[in-house]
Amino acid sequence: MPESLSAEHYSPIVIDHFQNPRNAGRMEDADTEAFVTNPVCGDSMRLFLRFDDGGRIAAASFLSSGCPASIATSSVATEMVTGRTPEEAEAFTRDDYADAVGGLPKSKVHCSVLAAAAVRNAIEAWRAQRTSTQA
Repeated sequence: MPESLSAEHYSPIVIDHFQNPRNAGRMEDADTEAFVTNPVCGDSMRLFLRFDDGGRIAAASFLSSGCPASIATSSVATEMVTGRTPEEAEAFTRDDYADAVGGLPKSKVHCSVLAAAAVRNAIEAWRAQRTSTQA
C-alpha cells in the first residue's frame, strides 16, 4: 500500500518539496558527484555539485529515488548548500536537514542521513580530485 502523503504524516514543507522538488535532475557540468543508498529501505540519492572560482558551491542538483521524505530532504539539501563554502556545507547535520523540512517522523530520519552523507561524500570527492590534479 502506498505511503500516505497527508499532513498527518508530513509537514507542509516535506509535501511541498516532494511535489515540487527544487534542483532535481542531472547536472551536466558538475565538478563532482556522490551516490549514497540506504541498504535497508533502498532509498538513494545522487548529488551533483558545481563550485565557483572562489571555492563556494555555485549550484547543486540531485537525482533521488525513495519516499516523500527522501525526495524532500534531497531537494532542501540542494538549497541549503548552494552559496556555501565546503566547510559550511559539511557542517550541516541530518538534524539540520530534518529541521529544514519541518521535521520528520522517527521512521524517516534515515532520509536526512542520506542527504548529509551525499553532501560530505561529494565534497570529499571534489577535494580528492583537486588534490590529484594539483599533484
